[in-house]
Amino acid sequence: MINSFFIRFSLAVIMAMHAIPSFLTGSVVEFGNNFLAGQGFGSFGLPLAVLIKLVHLTTIPLLFLNKYIKLISVLNILILVAGIIMIHAAEGWYVVGGGSNGVEFNFLLIFCFLSFIFPKGLYNLKLHSWIKKRSS
Repeated sequence: MINSFFIRFSLAVIMAMHAIPSFLTGSVVEFGNNFLAGQGFGSFGLPLAVLIKLVHLTTIPLLFLNKYIKLISVLNILILVAGIIMIHAAEGWYVVGGGSNGVEFNFLLIFCFLSFIFPKGLYNLKLHSWIKKRSS
């Protein structure tokens, strides 16, 4: 098993830079009241936006402490997939370069979090043994 400290550290920094400025600048309020409310969440937009940012904020110390990693991974993956569906997919693949605000960054973050849920990859899943039996 590889040491996951570098991945956990980098994810903690990214989550910090994604959550902390949102609270400091108040953009979480704009995101909830304007964007999410306009996407059909209505009066639940602001509480949902705050909840999303609190998940990101809670993720930071848990990554450093290496605690509840699978739980925070699942929660962040759900948020990142929703972000792709609601925001980034319409912008294409690239974050910069060939486009802007695309899905590539979320894609990478999702797979970093997946590496905590499946630390040995898909090797130990029953699907692997099923495929192996079929190919014999």
